[in-house]
Amino acid sequence: MHNPVVSTRLFGPYLTTETGGAAILDRPENAAAIENVVASAPAEYVGDADAVIVEDEPAGVTFADLGLSGALLESITSVGYEVPSTIQERTIPALLAGQDVIAQAQTGSGKTAAFGLPIIETIESRKGGVQALILCPTRELAIQVSEALQKFGRHKRIETLPIYGGQPYERQLRGLQRGVEIVVGTPGRVMDHMRRGTLHLDNLKFFVLDEADEMLDMGFVEDIEWILQQVPAERQTALFSATMPPRIADLARKYMKDPQRIQVRGKEMTVAETNQVFYEIPRQRKVDALTRILDAEVPSPGIIFCRTKHGVDELGESLMARGFAVETLHGDLSQVQRDRVMRRFRAGQADILIATDVAARGLDIDNVSHVINFDIPESVETYVHRIGRTGRAGKTGTAITLVTPRESRWIRSIEKFTKARVEQKRLPSASDVNDRRRDVLKSMVVNVMKDEESYNAYLQPIRDLAEDHDAITIAAAVLKLYAVETGRDTTAVQKDDDVATFSGSTFGGSGGGRNDAGMVRLQIDIGRNFHVRPQDLVGAIANEANIPGRSIGAIDILDTYTFVDVPEDTAQRVIDALNNASVKGKSVTAELSTEPAASGRSGGGGGRDRGPRPARSGGGGGGYRGGRREERPYRPSGPGGQRPQGGGNHYSARRDEEARGGAGGTRNAGGGQRFDSQRGPRRDRP
Repeated sequence: MHNPVVSTRLFGPYLTTETGGAAILDRPENAAAIENVVASAPAEYVGDADAVIVEDEPAGVTFADLGLSGALLESITSVGYEVPSTIQERTIPALLAGQDVIAQAQTGSGKTAAFGLPIIETIESRKGGVQALILCPTRELAIQVSEALQKFGRHKRIETLPIYGGQPYERQLRGLQRGVEIVVGTPGRVMDHMRRGTLHLDNLKFFVLDEADEMLDMGFVEDIEWILQQVPAERQTALFSATMPPRIADLARKYMKDPQRIQVRGKEMTVAETNQVFYEIPRQRKVDALTRILDAEVPSPGIIFCRTKHGVDELGESLMARGFAVETLHGDLSQVQRDRVMRRFRAGQADILIATDVAARGLDIDNVSHVINFDIPESVETYVHRIGRTGRAGKTGTAITLVTPRESRWIRSIEKFTKARVEQKRLPSASDVNDRRRDVLKSMVVNVMKDEESYNAYLQPIRDLAEDHDAITIAAAVLKLYAVETGRDTTAVQKDDDVATFSGSTFGGSGGGRNDAGMVRLQIDIGRNFHVRPQDLVGAIANEANIPGRSIGAIDILDTYTFVDVPEDTAQRVIDALNNASVKGKSVTAELSTEPAASGRSGGGGGRDRGPRPARSGGGGGGYRGGRREERPYRPSGPGGQRPQGGGNHYSARRDEEARGGAGGTRNAGGGQRFDSQRGPRRDRP
């Protein structure tokens, strides 16, 4: 039977007495043609008459305004969400009111939170088994949705389990037997568990179809219908889809009760002047990858976006420790601090601004050469807003996005939305970085030569040298001195065959600029008792001794003193500078330590009283996987032994993705903190 709303909107002018009226839509010979027309029609023509069609413009409400509890708001804040998207504004209140919902919005518009938050708000922990079932078309999406819901449910102790094909049944069985409130799965594996009697849905309260149109394209409709026939009739149902093909509309009419229909009509946006690229990087290697990209791209200036305030601070510390001039901007800064950050950035005192989306709203910064998405944004609209800060006034810009393998499907949504290709690139090699540094040096020299007065004072020393040396040799030596002083030494980047490779891209752990050969260890009489941080020491050494921050090696912070590794040829300069300087308001004394630098020890690292520590293999992130943080024994990054007592806390950024809190064991008394500037930021605890 034809849908009267579709009939009126699409075929109304043709349904006359002469053509046979609406009856022609019911003729079998016309069925295929009619379905094709409906499937290709804009969504507003095939929706129902009572559908709420809204433009994708958030109304300015907060998550608290949507009726969510304090515990859930705490979880939302912890994952970095600050304001709801349009689909969340419209859907959350309807689901909290107990209504069935059909929601149409583009992929990347925040649909997971739109259905996940009201589910977590409504169901109860440890009350009656599985209470919500969410079907997804792919295992990648099932994992992604499950991880998001697990974070949302943290403060209400709501457990989520993904079940999908390709994963051993035993692992899924253990999770189901342990007891979970939410199951996220692909149709085939969900059916398998239901038939085996291992997935019980007697107490199901919520049923969600996510990306229903994709499930139709993949041939899952019959499976979905079978599952719908087995679950309790007294349930709440939500259907999310970018489009509404007739077959999906039929499912909705058959299995949903008076659903509220919400359609968010996305704005068409283009980014014609921006070159968009992405790199696929394992999560635990993103900081290392970003470092090499920055070395190769040399943004001037550039903006890096993170999703959370904590992420901004962590990334800022990591990049400062590697010698980059950065400023950070997020919602915890006062207006005075915010103004100071922007003043320094606009004045060129920092090359890179790291910011959250909300903190960056309203910023008007000219000549931004690069926008880098360290974390993918919550929605494709946010992505466009981010990268719109480059490629302005007829100038071209570059937008770089770092995605994990699980996030790579998100790139397709960007391409559809922006109608532009996002090119996947290989990470720059050591040769690429060196070539880029040479180009920068050449450009700087040419610019200086355009202003004769700026270099007149240096002509006579060059003439004196030219009496005994070739002019080309003199120029090369001067460039070498300048490059070493500024951290642009093209000989300092590790060779590709000395470092690890991943994701089809040659990559080195150092990120360039630092060469561990020829390092010595200094001891400075300030430590954790003065709340000193690695960036405090890096800043003091770099500024007072006039050496590039990225040449500074490992930093071991103990209670009353700190070890710092520096290049041997700059050690005396650093000692002299620090002995006439202060750190955190305290005058300090620096001297050569009897301990070798981290790179010169047996096993390649460790701190005071630690004993030998196994060398990292290409910077890999091995170690213990799984278990709660406090239950796991310490293992260093790479193969090998345990930390002896007295070794202290090892704050290393390169943490296993599954462990998510690092491999640190219990806190040992008497030790120090270790910050390795070669590594990225710590991950949040689950």
